[in-house]
Amino acid sequence: MVNSDIGKEIIKKEIPLIPKLPGVYRMLNAKNEVLYVGKAKNLPNRLKSYVSDKNHIIRTERMLSQTKKIEITTTSNESEALLLEANLIKKFKPRYNILLRDDKSFPFIFIGIKDKWPQIKRHRGKKNKEGFFFGPFASAGSANWTIKMIQKIFQLRVCDDTVFKNRERPCILYQIKRCSGPCVGFVNENDYRKSVEEALEFVSGKSRKIQKNLSFQMEKSSEELDFEKAAILRDKIKSLNIIQSSQRINEANLVEADVIAGYKESGKTCIQVFFYRSKQNWGNQAFFPKHDPDENLNEIMNSFVSQFYENKSVPSSIIISEEIKEKTLIEKTLTKKEGKQINISVAKKGSKLNVINLAIKNAKDSLNRKLYESQNNKELFEEVVNKFNLENNINLVEVYDNSHNQGTNSVGALITYGDEGFVKKRYRKFNIKIKKNEQDDYGMIREVLNRRFKRAVQEKDGYLTMPDLVLIDGGKGQYSVARETMNELGLHDIPIIAIAKGKFRNRGNETFFHNGKEFKFEKNDPTLFFLQRIRDEAHRFAISAHRAKRKKSISKSLLDQINGIGSIRKRALLNHFGSARAVESASLEEIKLVEGVEEKVAKKIYNFFHE
Repeated sequence: MVNSDIGKEIIKKEIPLIPKLPGVYRMLNAKNEVLYVGKAKNLPNRLKSYVSDKNHIIRTERMLSQTKKIEITTTSNESEALLLEANLIKKFKPRYNILLRDDKSFPFIFIGIKDKWPQIKRHRGKKNKEGFFFGPFASAGSANWTIKMIQKIFQLRVCDDTVFKNRERPCILYQIKRCSGPCVGFVNENDYRKSVEEALEFVSGKSRKIQKNLSFQMEKSSEELDFEKAAILRDKIKSLNIIQSSQRINEANLVEADVIAGYKESGKTCIQVFFYRSKQNWGNQAFFPKHDPDENLNEIMNSFVSQFYENKSVPSSIIISEEIKEKTLIEKTLTKKEGKQINISVAKKGSKLNVINLAIKNAKDSLNRKLYESQNNKELFEEVVNKFNLENNINLVEVYDNSHNQGTNSVGALITYGDEGFVKKRYRKFNIKIKKNEQDDYGMIREVLNRRFKRAVQEKDGYLTMPDLVLIDGGKGQYSVARETMNELGLHDIPIIAIAKGKFRNRGNETFFHNGKEFKFEKNDPTLFFLQRIRDEAHRFAISAHRAKRKKSISKSLLDQINGIGSIRKRALLNHFGSARAVESASLEEIKLVEGVEEKVAKKIYNFFHE
């Protein structure tokens, strides 16, 4: 029996038991790992194609050879199946699906309407607050730049409510004319509200109207000889001109649209998404979907569009560079999901084609950079293999570092580097659990490696795949402990390299330890630069994890130790007294005066500090 026939037989047995309904199917291997997620208008008919077709592509043959089980989920209609398919692909990341990687929520700008003095800020996540959301922006930098410009023109506050309510004098933003100082009453409520309304009009694309209004006010101030106010208005108009030129009112007159263009070369693809809102270009983002090298670009685009919008708000218009086979279904599904008409179109001529061509050029440039970096990384990996006489090629390196402060808040850190650079989803931090290890660097290394690799050896849920090389920040002793720990776990075949700084901890004088030998490199050796770079990233990650843990421990108050004192009462006590120490020295009568603290609770607090 041919390997793929095993999967075909399993599918053949299941088909009679499956209802003739729309839904989603999952192919699973012997370890119950999801190999592939697919959808169908009629599940049995779709699955029959795996059994009856004679000439499957190699990728499908490989998948069928590994298939040991099929799971089915039926849905009410094909649109539901499309959304469920996209959701399951993101959840399970099956190896035979086209995968959208680096998927994340995009930032929005939020202006509240409930507050007396509305704040402008960047927002990610659910839109569950009352107010106006503008976006998405391609990056935090793009959103921050727009907020900065809004500050310059409309002088809205950006500080949070706690800071705002407790200020006695204005901050530096007032001094540099980025805020009107509502915290200390330097602007009346009506004028501030007017500025908020103008800011809302600005992000809605009505900048020309605002510019005319500002020009009228400037002329009026000049006529009234109020030259100081006229100068302020002049500066606002200048800032507005800067925005209009940099945001570029687009020639295609796209009011609300996403422009999606793909470019494929050398078996890899880049897809660029440009966000146009309120007739303005709000930035672009590059994506590099994971797919089989032989996959067609239109298939990749089809999967990308359905996965990309599974958890995001959708504009009324989506302009794409390639025809996609499920255009009508995706349009129908997104229209139902958003409760408004969504139109997907392929740009073929005119100004829209110019916009698409710009996006394709960006996709090509981004992919070329990615391919160049990937090739560079492969060459660097080869150099590491040659310099340290490693037996096998390497494609994935794990780097370990520890951080602590005189044995407190001890943290171990793991970062990963692969063909395409740092693999952020494989970063891990380890809070040291064994007390005696907190001041023992060797003990920390032993604990971290044990915790990381024992899970992988036992194939427990959530384990990471094995690396080809382990890099330890440390010297000969650290290398010996790491090697001993890995050997005890039966991982003799994973090579380890330790990197130690020189006597005066000066960069460029590192000594490397591997397999009982010491290695030194010239200061301008590319291999040295590479190993330094990934070691430094592990160090940065370890330090940031340690600082976060230390900050959390410092922020814990004595009040946290009192049973029955929740966050609301704790805040009320701190607002009333100013600090936990002040609460400690307060009398019972003074504690009773705090809002929300009844007599029984007041006695508990007083007794905690005085018994």
